[in-house]
Amino acid sequence: MLTIAAIAQLLIAAAFVSIPLVRHRYGAAAKAAAEAELNRQGVRPGVLAEHGMRFDAGGHETWAPLSIALVMAALAGLNLAASPWGQTLTWICQALVLIVNVVILYSNLTAAKSIEHAFAKTGDPELARIDVRRFLAAAEGAFPRWVMPWLQNARHAIVFGGSILVLVALLVA
Repeated sequence: MLTIAAIAQLLIAAAFVSIPLVRHRYGAAAKAAAEAELNRQGVRPGVLAEHGMRFDAGGHETWAPLSIALVMAALAGLNLAASPWGQTLTWICQALVLIVNVVILYSNLTAAKSIEHAFAKTGDPELARIDVRRFLAAAEGAFPRWVMPWLQNARHAIVFGGSILVLVALLVA
């Protein structure tokens, strides 16, 4: 059962690695599309950078998923070695990964509303008039069709299903 848990953890690690890989590959195109949409809306192009909005693999979009992937891979190694530490740490970390993925899913589902709220809080009238849904649709449109929603949904399914499988495997082991 620990082997099954380890395989699921490696799949979860791969799912998290896909985030910065896709952003690295297509982020520049998404940024260009977002800026073009802002230009159509009469908003100056530098506003994204000024407010820390990115579509590439920089910052937390890289270190957070890669950190989770490394933890999952380390736990998989411990579980393959049948280390008691692997099981103990898996209970803690796998639960945290489930919670983190719930936050990611919520963030994905409420992105437009969250950005609208963040823009409104700045008090910047230029940001307040941005049609955020069109702006996000333009950025998302720059990613290949298989990324959204297919890769995104597959990643969530792997993380949620794999985490449940890991926890059940530990219960049975």
